[in-house]
Amino acid sequence: MATSGTTSFNLSIDEIIEEAYERCGVQTNSGYDLRSARRKLNLLFSEWGNRGIHLWKVSLNQIPLVLGQAEYSVTTACSDVLEAYVTSSSGTPTTNTNDISLTKIDRSAYAALPNKGQQGMPSQYYVERQTLPKIFLYLTPDLSTYTYLKYYSINRIEDAGAYTNDPNVVYRFLPSMCAGLAYYLAPVKSPDRIPLLKQMYEDELLRALQEDGQRTSSYISPMAYFGDGV
Repeated sequence: MATSGTTSFNLSIDEIIEEAYERCGVQTNSGYDLRSARRKLNLLFSEWGNRGIHLWKVSLNQIPLVLGQAEYSVTTACSDVLEAYVTSSSGTPTTNTNDISLTKIDRSAYAALPNKGQQGMPSQYYVERQTLPKIFLYLTPDLSTYTYLKYYSINRIEDAGAYTNDPNVVYRFLPSMCAGLAYYLAPVKSPDRIPLLKQMYEDELLRALQEDGQRTSSYISPMAYFGDGV
């Protein structure tokens, strides 16, 4: 039996809205209902930002280092910085490229540093999580070897936008997106279905989040202590 040979299935924003209304047992052509559903879909994307790291929204970025400068702005879509390192060159690493990983510290640890303007090779960074996060390096760069800061950012999911747009979501999250929007619509459109739609949403999202991980091995070694027995 022949198969389609394609793996390009996706849903546009208006199709997601239509699917969500069907799960609520409602059909509508109202312009207000469409706008309301799109608004709730954007709220759903915001709520997903509180549900952990979505790997498809992680990106590698780079910033040229400035002599003696501690503070650096990140990309406009950035929600948080996961990891950072300084490097001796931009672009694709070569055999002559040197990278040094930086240790992430919290606000209290950064505030306790005695001389935040001291120059040298950066070894730590603090992320100030405002509307647009900022990175603070310690030590401030002396540019002797390392001239670029590279960091992995977790970025916001793009707004729904036009009804003909595709969502900025990987295919694994399509079921949970439709289930989530239906749950968000239920208090107004189908209050009697709230418990069912909530359970469906949480189940769908849990499976998607569990799948959205890196398949790597973890190794746990016991800590050994040696002393004089006192």
